[in-house]
Amino acid sequence: MNFDFDYQVDDDGVATLTFDRPERLNAITLNIYAQFRDLMESLRYDDAVRVIVLTGRGKAFCSGGDVHEIIGSLLDADVKDHLDFTRMTGITVRNMRLLDKPIIAAINGIAAGAGAVIALASDLRVMSRSASFAFLFTKVGLTGADMGAAYLLPKMVGLGRASEILLFGDKVTAEDAERWGLANRVVEPEDVLPTAMAWARRLAAGPSQAIRMTKRRLQTELHMDLVAAIESEAEAQALLMMAADHRIFHEAFTGKTEPRWTGR
Repeated sequence: MNFDFDYQVDDDGVATLTFDRPERLNAITLNIYAQFRDLMESLRYDDAVRVIVLTGRGKAFCSGGDVHEIIGSLLDADVKDHLDFTRMTGITVRNMRLLDKPIIAAINGIAAGAGAVIALASDLRVMSRSASFAFLFTKVGLTGADMGAAYLLPKMVGLGRASEILLFGDKVTAEDAERWGLANRVVEPEDVLPTAMAWARRLAAGPSQAIRMTKRRLQTELHMDLVAAIESEAEAQALLMMAADHRIFHEAFTGKTEPRWTGR
């Protein structure tokens, strides 16, 4: 399949998606949105991919929707066209969260607008010291509640901090992102992608069934009370205790060898 971004899968099971419009700070077009949305859905069924790394070419991670192609073209559109667009962007994030494989955002530069939400919807974020977030929707006259931002961000940084970020739309520096829990790791610019890839390969080499089940539980338990969550975890753990990888761990432990995971 041809994409309007760079997409590569290596022999370790790590897929790297690079937003590739550096001259436009990797702004997203309608085609890129649709391709990204569909790829996140199709990866649920692609056993060759175990982990996904997202990054950007050049100075930016992703500066959001292309002002000329998207905003300009929609100014005179009707309600249906606007709703079709906003639903498509939301489904992009939904597909990321429903994909039970880890997604790591290697944030090499500015992550603004939709780019900030795509990074937010990832499971892990490695960020350059020179990078920043900008949930700038209110600064362009739109609601800060876009693409699931008002759902995801409070769960990550708390309601008060999320309110500050989304209401003002101001830049969030890498230092603040790490302090507030929005970035998992802040590193030097040249170390962003190598760090993200090292994490990705570590996850890809691990017990994939256990890792995928962990992401499923993290996502589904967002909606549960404690009693339901504990029961959900009990059922999930009982299944994995009967899986091949758990037996492989036991045999490796008793034999004093390294486990050779099968993902089963």
